[in-house]
Amino acid sequence: MKAKVLIVLVVLVLIGLFSAAYVIDETEQVVLTQFGKLVDEPIQEPGLYFKIPLIQKANYFPKNLLDWDGDSGQIPTLGKTFIYVDTFARWRITDPLLFFQTVNNTVGALGRLDDILDSAVRNLITSYPLIETVRMTNRELDTFQIQGEELQEERRLGGVETGRREITKKILAQAQPKMAEFGIELVDVKIKRLNYVEEVRKSVYQRMIAERKQMAEKFRSEGQGEAREIEGDAEKELKRIQSGAYKTAQEIKGKADAEAAAIYARAYGKDPEFYSFNQSLEIYREAMDEQSTLVLSTDSEFLRYLKDYTVTEPEAERESFGPGFGAD
Repeated sequence: MKAKVLIVLVVLVLIGLFSAAYVIDETEQVVLTQFGKLVDEPIQEPGLYFKIPLIQKANYFPKNLLDWDGDSGQIPTLGKTFIYVDTFARWRITDPLLFFQTVNNTVGALGRLDDILDSAVRNLITSYPLIETVRMTNRELDTFQIQGEELQEERRLGGVETGRREITKKILAQAQPKMAEFGIELVDVKIKRLNYVEEVRKSVYQRMIAERKQMAEKFRSEGQGEAREIEGDAEKELKRIQSGAYKTAQEIKGKADAEAAAIYARAYGKDPEFYSFNQSLEIYREAMDEQSTLVLSTDSEFLRYLKDYTVTEPEAERESFGPGFGAD
């Protein structure tokens, strides 16, 4: 009987020890409460600690950076252009005691962050034109410039004086004091995404498409101009080569004709009478055929060689020089 009681006591003591001990790691901090009331200062150092079992409670809070991701909302800029703004932030619990007293847990803290950061984002976005929220500097954009005063006026949104980086700094500066009241340090706030509302987005897309088409047409016309220039140069070069080749051919042909004429002249110069006789025969052959009929006087110079020629075979001569032609 005594042994059973001893075992029960040992078990109770072990249960009490296990329920009294708690461990804090490097990423946690603890606030002890007793029946819902604070007991002592927050414990932020890692290690093994003890509390009164079943009476005291260890409330754990993270010590590292936590994230907040806001819902994208429709916000008008200073120029009444509606845009969707999506922001995110990083925060941490710096005063766990104040944090426990005000918001109690991280779910309550996220609700406070929603209220404060959404309000700060809306206040700052509505205080500046669209170009200030979109861009950070006045760096020249590498975009196609549309010609025409009206289109240039549409693209002219003004210069950047503040920029998105400074706007986010102002959002952070506006929200930080309010979050400090809950034992929270707001570390950073950034704009994750900006976008036009559906109505504005369609017109922007149409303008972008028109710009790209005009850019493509510009490049296409420039390419066609360069192609025409290349074709013109090629055609010019071809004509130059052809004219040069024709000139060379004519020079060679002229030299050959001159050389042939010189050879003929030297050959016929040895016997002018034979040359005259040969040329006359060529003229007879070209001027008369089987269908030709000539009526000439007997003293015609054209018949000089025929008169001096003794015909031995009249029929053969007529066949050679054509019908209706014969010797006297």
